Amino acid sequence: MRRRSHLHLLAASVATVLASLAALPAMAQAPAWPGKPVRIVVPAPAGSSLDIVARQLSERLKDRWGQPVVVDNKPGAGGMLGTDQVAKAAPDGLTIALSFNGPIAFAPYLYKKVPYDANRDLVPVVMTTSQPNVLAVNAVLPIKSVAELVAWARNKPEGLNYSSLGNGSSAHLTMALFLSEAGLSGTHIPFNGSPPAALAVAQGDVDATFIVAPALMAHVRNNRVRLLAVSSAQHPGSLKDLPSMASAGYKAVESLAWNGLFVPTGTPDAVIQKINTDVNAVLADPAVRAAFDGQGLTPVGGTAAEFRQVVASDSKRWGEVIRKVGISLD
Repeated sequence: MRRRSHLHLLAASVATVLASLAALPAMAQAPAWPGKPVRIVVPAPAGSSLDIVARQLSERLKDRWGQPVVVDNKPGAGGMLGTDQVAKAAPDGLTIALSFNGPIAFAPYLYKKVPYDANRDLVPVVMTTSQPNVLAVNAVLPIKSVAELVAWARNKPEGLNYSSLGNGSSAHLTMALFLSEAGLSGTHIPFNGSPPAALAVAQGDVDATFIVAPALMAHVRNNRVRLLAVSSAQHPGSLKDLPSMASAGYKAVESLAWNGLFVPTGTPDAVIQKINTDVNAVLADPAVRAAFDGQGLTPVGGTAAEFRQVVASDSKRWGEVIRKVGISLD
């Protein structure tokens, strides 16, 4: 009986080994992700802060992933055009959105119909950078502080006119909130991205803007744009000399323009985790951090769960602001 039992055990072991060996060819044939080129869709134009972030990431991720990482700029509809493309892409991790709070957290409150549901169709992977919005004016104007801007605008019969990088963007909402808190009227002139919005201020086509720093810095160096304040107490070293809106008497005017990577719902958890891990490693690179700081960008990183929490919190807060200010874009 004992001998027969040993034979059964031996037969079972042999069968297990044979089954494992049979599975090896199939395992060997399954390529490690990504296996193909990866596309990062940027719903903003070249030269924008999103574009800067995407190109820093793509340059380093291609070496980690062993595949080309292509940056595909798809501006339009306040960032919804490019974000929608990724929401409807195959859930294989090969198409990634570098999106921002406008089309993700604000759009549901601004439009009656959005072509995707950010909560249902997209998965937050990792926050890449955040940056305060910067209040800036044309340098020709006799304005060197927030108080002087408010006083000047109150004496302007037609009110302040300002640019933004698009309807429903953080730039648009931050300025609208500021005007509401200051009791000012203003005319919003949206552009397709931050570079043309900044250029409009530099050329004197508009009086002011409230956008992120990267698009403004060249005009500041050329003495065509003057920076007045930032919308957050925490801001990069390159903006350390600027006061915050809170210190200028507008505590409610606080905002961070964040961006991060999103993939279509259904993307495998293992792929999401790999993207998160590798992007965190890139964001920890001192050269990357220095490059971002020089552009007024703060690298963030963190887990996918932490990013989901930021998205949910920002959506709730700005939904209340949008209702208070009364903005509707339909």
